[in-house]
Amino acid sequence: MDNYEYTELLKNLNFKMDNITGVVEPQKIQTRLDAIKSLENEQDFWLDASYAAKIQKEKTQLQRKLDKYFLAKDAIVDASELYDMAKEEKDEESIEACYDEASQLEQLIRNMEVEVLLSGESDSNNAILSIHPGAGGTESQDWAAMLLRMYKMFAARRGFSVEVLDYQAGDEAGIKDVSIIIKGENAYGYLKVENGIHRLVRISPFDSNAKRHTSFSSVMVSPEIDDDINIVIEDKDIRVDTYRASGAGGQHVNKTESAIRLTHIQTGVVVQCQNDRSQHKNKATAMKMLKSRLYELELEAQKAELDGVAKSEIGWGHQIRSYVMQPYQQVKDTRSNEALSNISGILDGDMDKLIEGVLISMNRGT
Repeated sequence: MDNYEYTELLKNLNFKMDNITGVVEPQKIQTRLDAIKSLENEQDFWLDASYAAKIQKEKTQLQRKLDKYFLAKDAIVDASELYDMAKEEKDEESIEACYDEASQLEQLIRNMEVEVLLSGESDSNNAILSIHPGAGGTESQDWAAMLLRMYKMFAARRGFSVEVLDYQAGDEAGIKDVSIIIKGENAYGYLKVENGIHRLVRISPFDSNAKRHTSFSSVMVSPEIDDDINIVIEDKDIRVDTYRASGAGGQHVNKTESAIRLTHIQTGVVVQCQNDRSQHKNKATAMKMLKSRLYELELEAQKAELDGVAKSEIGWGHQIRSYVMQPYQQVKDTRSNEALSNISGILDGDMDKLIEGVLISMNRGT
């Protein structure tokens, strides 16, 4: 990097920071935080535990966003001042230090860009994620298991927790069906871009002729909805089936029919849960999963209407990403058009760059 390149970098980052400031509106956040502080000092505020918890959650999220904003803003100001001072004093060592830290500064602003994008109504919620293998038997079921491992490792990297809600093991390998809940700040905001069809191309470990196979799995991600979101589902709207828990997630395999499957008759949405010994608890969890899925479908329908996209274009059949292991190694997302060669790292959960690229490109309308 030279003088010109670094100067252009600072201009670009300052431009991005101005845009971020316009979206974040730090003064409005501070005004709201001051109002919350006043609320907390009111005598009756803490009497309503539910309301107080909601306000405290809002406070934590706002303060976190404000802290990140000023961290990024101060970093650019400090870098610009240090660079100008070093040039004026012809301090080559400090100038080189600025060049060396340029990539870190870029990443800091990129992180803030992503933070701004995660400001949707449900982005801060936990994520309910389901994986369904496509046609192809063992091949697709193994691919579904690989995706499950990828998301679990991504969650671990970000400090999120994972709870298995339902798990149906494959006949020979992999999984027939799995649903998990990933808990952590902005879990849904990050993982919502995983909604769609994932395609794998590889030399099959199950083919003795070592031929290349293409497998598909569907990933569905819904926000774990808050209790204050009112979605009414009457008994006549659903079909309830019970079955015996089996595989990972079943704590008393094949003993009682405690596992629950709910089918929403109008939409055809199916959810199931078997992670508890109690059928009643499994049904309550399944009902929450169903409400979350229906809420996600409504969000998709609203977005489709705004974008002028037919509802039929959303869902199964809409391939979002290809993972090619042979004859070359590449992960390419159709929305960002970004192609990455680090397929083994991505399958090990190193998905940040991939997900952030999609979030940014979708926001730009590309």
